[in-house]
Amino acid sequence: MGNGARRDGDLYVGWRYNRQVTISREIPEDARIYVAGHRGLVGSAVLRRLAAGGFRNLLTAGRDELDLRDQAAVDRWFDVHRPEYVYLVAGTVGGIWANSQRPAEFIYDNLMIHATVVHAAWRTGATKLLYLGSSCIYPREAPQPMAEDALLTGPLEPTNEPYAVAKIAGIKLCQAYRRQYGCDFISAMPTNLYGPGDNFDLESSHVLPAMIRKFHEARTRGDRAVTLWGTGAPRREFLHADDLADACLFLMREYEGDEHINVGTGEDLPIRSLAELVRDVVAPELAIEWDATKPDGSPRKLLDVSKLRDLGWRHQVDIGHGIASTYRWFVRELASGGVRGVRAAEPVPTSI
Repeated sequence: MGNGARRDGDLYVGWRYNRQVTISREIPEDARIYVAGHRGLVGSAVLRRLAAGGFRNLLTAGRDELDLRDQAAVDRWFDVHRPEYVYLVAGTVGGIWANSQRPAEFIYDNLMIHATVVHAAWRTGATKLLYLGSSCIYPREAPQPMAEDALLTGPLEPTNEPYAVAKIAGIKLCQAYRRQYGCDFISAMPTNLYGPGDNFDLESSHVLPAMIRKFHEARTRGDRAVTLWGTGAPRREFLHADDLADACLFLMREYEGDEHINVGTGEDLPIRSLAELVRDVVAPELAIEWDATKPDGSPRKLLDVSKLRDLGWRHQVDIGHGIASTYRWFVRELASGGVRGVRAAEPVPTSI
């Protein structure tokens, strides 16, 4: 496996496991490419995909080096490095609990990060920028599946409204810079994500990594059941981070539209069914109990991905396969203390 790829279970991390890697003809291999947020779930996947595609001039900056909320600091960094292509995948993210406890952080951090990077990219003449938002931008009662034109047609889901407002502002920011300055800045809205490098903190993670950790810990303790939030009735769509990374490179090459574009699988399932999939992979012997006093969130969130499919892209990692490979990664990294959101090494099952 060349081009910097490594195998993770049955997935070739860094590109879709059944697609041949080809070197881009549209973006020079030595182009200066900046991935903002490279240590997160999406950013790390984008880095792997770019390396696998033969790009050799990849630029990154950790939080200790660059505060993306500081316009002056971002301007200085862009002046020095002059990135030609920018993947803006940085941001403050989390699940229902984190959104409810830290709404000010979620709106402030994301508004500032979007503004500083977009402005610096324009100021230094970046060739193209891809801004990554979230499916939470759509109204709570939007028709399903949610098409791009559902944006701003109704009230948002209250549990993550500040975050959603910031993400909508990011779309409008890119559109404004396109219209006023002629920038080739595009926006993509992914569905719920998961995969290697995810955040497994039970207070700030999203539903799928939280489930993986809960079932894992219950198994190591010898519990008989796991209690999960809500009723299990809401339906959700899930996309593996490596599929999203592949879509990001595809869009950077192929898409130049003013309107944002959805990125997902076009398939959803009840949270109850998701829990059963995770349980069957991690701890088949455990029962599942539901705490209906806790919030469910939006009743359904399924993206209409026909626009992206018409361009020629489709996801490749099915949910069952993705959960299994993510859990194998989780167990390996847990043993070495490398799981984000877990502060100390924990007991690992002797078989997975």
